[in-house]
Amino acid sequence: MKRFDVRPPVLTAQIAEDMTEIWSEWRRQKLPLYLFLGLCFNLVLAPAVFAATGGEMSRSQTYWLSALGLVTIALAIYLFFVMFVPEKF
Repeated sequence: MKRFDVRPPVLTAQIAEDMTEIWSEWRRQKLPLYLFLGLCFNLVLAPAVFAATGGEMSRSQTYWLSALGLVTIALAIYLFFVMFVPEKF
């Protein structure tokens, strides 16, 4: 019986090179990290908003309300930074 290999052999040097490229791209692009941290903070903040409303709002509304609050705060910090350090932009 003939055996067929459906996957080409993967070289460890190629894997190491790919991992190095992924690591260098992660160090340059911070937006995915910031989005992940914002979503994690939203998971912490949304139950507090839900408890503060006393059950008048649904759970999904409180998640969106806390996300809106986080976006508002992030935009305010960004604009404050742009006003005082305009030469970076």
